[in-house]
Amino acid sequence: MNVIRTSLVDLLLIEPRVFGDDRGFFFESFNAKTFREATGVDAAFVQDNHSHSARGVLRGLHYQIQQAQGKLVRAVSGEVFDAVVDLRRSSPTFGRWEGFVLSAQNKRMLWVPPGFGHGYLVLSDAADFLYKTTDYWAPEHERCIRWNDPQLGVQWPLPDGLAPTLSGKDAQGTAFVDAEVYP
Repeated sequence: MNVIRTSLVDLLLIEPRVFGDDRGFFFESFNAKTFREATGVDAAFVQDNHSHSARGVLRGLHYQIQQAQGKLVRAVSGEVFDAVVDLRRSSPTFGRWEGFVLSAQNKRMLWVPPGFGHGYLVLSDAADFLYKTTDYWAPEHERCIRWNDPQLGVQWPLPDGLAPTLSGKDAQGTAFVDAEVYP
């Protein structure tokens, strides 16, 4: 496994070791011991989520203000642009974002620690997105920052003039300046 440190403190891009031949490929998508040794993160995952979305669907930017979730995310079919925002006021990268293309083809994963907002835009005709979480979903603590907040300035790779498909909740996201954040 190749672990790439990103420009945001504690956010890790992970490239698994893939064994492929003319039959296809094999890789361990998660091994607790290998993950801990390679990343230094001792995460106990309690929930797996699977989302299927069509081209242009944007989900996010989501987080839980209590019961904060660490997430190990990946696309198992299709391609997404994954965006992460550091929401930890004590972090030197507070309020900064970074984005990555995750796809079935590149098999990259992203470790999103607790204290980050997370979202993704589907770039392919459809995508299946899987993520493991370190805490349970708690709708009463769920928060959403507006996907196009001008202060954050996330550069979503949308074709000119096209708006993403959003849920009602995501369309009503909070401005970053008014959002609850972590200490």
